[in-house]
Amino acid sequence: MTSTCSLADLAKGIDALFNEFSGPEMPGAVVAVTENGREIFANAYGLANINDDVPMGRKAIIRIGSQSKQFTVLLILMLEAEGKLSLEDEVQKHLPYVPRLEYPVTLGQLASNISGYRDYLQGMIFGGLSLFAPSGRQAARDVVARQDALNFKPGSAMMYSNSGFFMLFEIIEQIEGATFNEILRKRITGPLGMYDTSLMLRDGSVMKRLAAHYTKRAEGWAHLGWGMEYGGGGGIVSTLDDMVVWQHNLIEPKVGTAEMYRRMATPCVFDNGATGFYGLGLVTDVYRGRRAVGHGGSVAGGESESMRFVDDGLGVVIIANNDQVAAFALARRIADIYFDNALPASIELASGRYRQEGGPDVFEIIAKNGVPTFLRYGVGTRFDFGNPGGAKPESGITDLVLSPRPDGKIDGTFCGTPTVYAPLNPNARAAAPLAGRYANTAQGIEVEIEGDAQRGMFRLRSDLGAMNAPIVAADNDLWFLLQPDTDIGPGLTWNATLSVTADGFEINASRLKKLRFTHV
Repeated sequence: MTSTCSLADLAKGIDALFNEFSGPEMPGAVVAVTENGREIFANAYGLANINDDVPMGRKAIIRIGSQSKQFTVLLILMLEAEGKLSLEDEVQKHLPYVPRLEYPVTLGQLASNISGYRDYLQGMIFGGLSLFAPSGRQAARDVVARQDALNFKPGSAMMYSNSGFFMLFEIIEQIEGATFNEILRKRITGPLGMYDTSLMLRDGSVMKRLAAHYTKRAEGWAHLGWGMEYGGGGGIVSTLDDMVVWQHNLIEPKVGTAEMYRRMATPCVFDNGATGFYGLGLVTDVYRGRRAVGHGGSVAGGESESMRFVDDGLGVVIIANNDQVAAFALARRIADIYFDNALPASIELASGRYRQEGGPDVFEIIAKNGVPTFLRYGVGTRFDFGNPGGAKPESGITDLVLSPRPDGKIDGTFCGTPTVYAPLNPNARAAAPLAGRYANTAQGIEVEIEGDAQRGMFRLRSDLGAMNAPIVAADNDLWFLLQPDTDIGPGLTWNATLSVTADGFEINASRLKKLRFTHV
């Protein structure tokens, strides 16, 4: 399909989307648009380094975050084609340190985010180890090895988990007897001439043309970097030029095969027969009736998105060196300009907090600049009201669809399973204080809570580190665990919920469920 939009109008529209990053002393982004494999637009916005006034450019090297996952999965498929592993292998065949919990888990389930393993990054956070504190690969192994329960039965749902891709990363190096970077260069980036694409293990590394990465704070822009070691789930850096080459390779493979990419883009099917959207390291979604395949990335001070409308010939690549660029949504806005999409009618969703009936999941809907916005676990997104099933949070990784009911509740569907959300009383108090001492002995974590039936202080300690954070009652048997040094209000969301149990509580976060603590 050829756009009905002129190239001049396309360029004008995209420049307007990124206009706020064109001012002085602003970090920015690089953007490319292709039509049937031919580049029809490219531009750079803002600065690669504010301190040194270095302009952003298509050769600037920037973190692409979780777009790394597609490279990791491709390497796994290459090893499978050579008979060195099978996606049907149980994880423990290759990594004995990984616990075999309630159900067996296969490599294919790791690559599809349907394994049920808790996300190890959130495992670090709720084990007391900040992502900003220095840590190495062994710390990641330890967090994975200490897992004492799965989020869900493998295959029954999809929940994003960096643990799966960390394990695949380890398996690739173990089988090949080389570093991931060496394998990546030999098998993918070298043959494709993507010489600026590599795994950068740590923020703070020195590399020519490497952009600085930024976050927005009240006082202005600040450098942002994690102290942990990145792996094959999110550690790759690249350039606009290289990622355009990679996107073209997905269309006309020089590395890998068309069958491999077909498998990567085939969505998972859950045990209940519903089809998801995550395949094997690639996401397949339908936007305004058009199939879109790609993946995004979010890391400390960086956002990215690569999206192809596979039946229409449109490709979009966005890489930003700051955390204020909503890359997934902006890729869709570019598609709206290209396809001349009309804005869909909004679905009326009343503002307020809603709780899953019979469960711990809570979300909030607020009007932000007059636009309904979905908030949960510290993340806010607008809605896609053009989704055929209802209002869907406009995020690259979500399977939740919402629709209002006449009784004021909201119907939800998650991974093909229906659920109902009821309004929460904004003045809720807990049935009793949560004060006391608790422990998860399997993971070596101790928690002490002080406070009354409305507010308290949560203090966690383990051999990994510590976390102190306020808690606020959400319901008679549910608490919000907040960011340290914050309070809760419209637009200020929680990191996790604490569900009261007969002998303690459970922590539930976006990618970590059922972390159980008992009274001591």
